[in-house]
Amino acid sequence: MDLRLVYITTKDVDEARRIGQALVEERLVACVNIIDGLESRYWWEGKIVGSREALLMAKTKAALVPLVVDKVKSLHGYECPCVTALPILEGNGDFLAWVAGETR
Repeated sequence: MDLRLVYITTKDVDEARRIGQALVEERLVACVNIIDGLESRYWWEGKIVGSREALLMAKTKAALVPLVVDKVKSLHGYECPCVTALPILEGNGDFLAWVAGETR
């Protein structure tokens, strides 16, 4: 199984819920976790900016990552949203098989 953990930051928990719901409904991901209260610091338009955000973590197949990125970009309020995918190298085999079975 070639699976990915997709890391997505959002402007707030409501946006994370909306995006997460769409990703799960379309079976682009098997599940999402939402963590509110993330504090971020980053360069934007030539200066360091700080903001409160929510974190959305999604589990999916590697082949679906491009579709996940496109869907997030279509629903996200940011001009340049953070959407990155990390390989899932090991874990509970039963859970990993579930992720593979619940996605397209």
